[in-house]
Amino acid sequence: MYTNNCSDPCKKQTHVHEFLGSTKFAEEGDDRHNHRFAGISGEAIPEHGSHVHKIKTRTDFLDHFHEICVTTGPAIPVGNGKHVHLVTGVTTVVENHQHQFIFATLIEAPAVS
Repeated sequence: MYTNNCSDPCKKQTHVHEFLGSTKFAEEGDDRHNHRFAGISGEAIPEHGSHVHKIKTRTDFLDHFHEICVTTGPAIPVGNGKHVHLVTGVTTVVENHQHQFIFATLIEAPAVS
């Protein structure tokens, strides 16, 4: 769902990250539930000596869905020149509730040595 600038096919793309996770539970009783989500981040955006990524996706559908639209935290080194990003936030409000989420992106280019 995240759209990058597609008007310049010669522009070199910066790296992206895969992500997946589950929201925290919301509502009570028989309505208590959570959602799952997955996707690919937008390209790297330089910021304060590091970089961040935009994430825009929808959760799975359980009688309804929520949207997630958030900016990651800065890069967190994990060794061997690789990094991840912490992501926290809340979904859109649907049917009078929203869900909190917290997750880390996956390592960029994990199969590249």
